[in-house]
Amino acid sequence: MELFFTTFASALAGFVDSIVGGGGLILLPALFAAYPATTPATLFGTNKSASVWGTAFATWQYSRRVHVRWATLWPAATVTMLAAFAGAWLVTMVSPEFLRRLLPIVLLVVLVYTLLRKDMGRHHAPRFQGRTELLATSAIGLTIGFYDGFFGPGTGSFFVFLLVRWLGYDFLNASVAAKLLNLSSNIAALTLFTMKGHVWWHMALPLAMANVAGSLLGTRMALQHGAGFVRGMFIVVVSALICKTSYDAFLR
Repeated sequence: MELFFTTFASALAGFVDSIVGGGGLILLPALFAAYPATTPATLFGTNKSASVWGTAFATWQYSRRVHVRWATLWPAATVTMLAAFAGAWLVTMVSPEFLRRLLPIVLLVVLVYTLLRKDMGRHHAPRFQGRTELLATSAIGLTIGFYDGFFGPGTGSFFVFLLVRWLGYDFLNASVAAKLLNLSSNIAALTLFTMKGHVWWHMALPLAMANVAGSLLGTRMALQHGAGFVRGMFIVVVSALICKTSYDAFLR
């Protein structure tokens, strides 16, 4: 029963994550609910062992239909991976507890700003080109990649928001770029969890297959309905993240 429940959650997480990020909001609580006595690090590692495949397939699907600025994104993805490693290393020495109460406030600012700027992210008009775009994207990868390794919640949404707000991408193109950057940080985290022995490999295959199935469906819907649909999903996911992180910070 636990495996059926978590497999369904993994499929739903893959669907949401492929559109705008935030899959961990679904799969991680499901794993904690199904296996409450398990070490949290093992559940985090098992979550990554599934989500990394859904993110990889979403990146592949998007790249077939949407122009991807590979020359900019590959170096930025490398920076993201290194930053995620650094964040994961730091969290072994310093508690990220101070971020727990700050996160819902930051997410609320992101949500309000997005709602007020109704045209933001509807049209793809990159502000930078060449080396300037590479540096800007790498700066985003460095900052959010480090955050993902150190703390994590809302990583995909932060990637999308900064790519839209700072670089001038529309929500669809921002989601595509965010997938590759998020994939890099996920690989870094999964590598670290694997080295520490915190992955349930017997669950990795069914969870990964379900995550990929959900990811393929979400990618297809995003490509079919475009930036407006992705923007709507972004608002829903960020709202859910605000509720979840506020509960964790102030009520639990």
